Amino acid sequence: QVQLVESGGGLVQAGGSLRLSCAASGSIFTINAMDWYRQAPGKQRELVAHITSGGSTNYADSVKGRFTISRDNAKNTMYLQMNGLKPEDTAVYYCNAKVVVTRTYYEYSYWGQGTQVTVSA
Repeated sequence: QVQLVESGGGLVQAGGSLRLSCAASGSIFTINAMDWYRQAPGKQRELVAHITSGGSTNYADSVKGRFTISRDNAKNTMYLQMNGLKPEDTAVYYCNAKVVVTRTYYEYSYWGQGTQVTVSA
């Protein structure tokens, strides 16, 4: 069993910053790709940022230049540094990880419970 726990969300004024964390624990052999998604009220969940096990990254156009995804493989933890926040960034942010588990060495996709980010105008 693998658990992902997000933290770092909160309320911030437009132009401010937040840093989200996603810590993975459990029967982990290795973690491949990791992603941050977000879902605003009434909208579909969208991919915000992606990072491979080697550290290559991709971003949604809406956050390029403002958000930075990173990971610490030794700690099985991923981060999202969010700068220049805008009201339209308001959403529940979820982490996703492709985890190779120890018992079977199969890769499974796991989700965190989500953390609320609210940006006031």
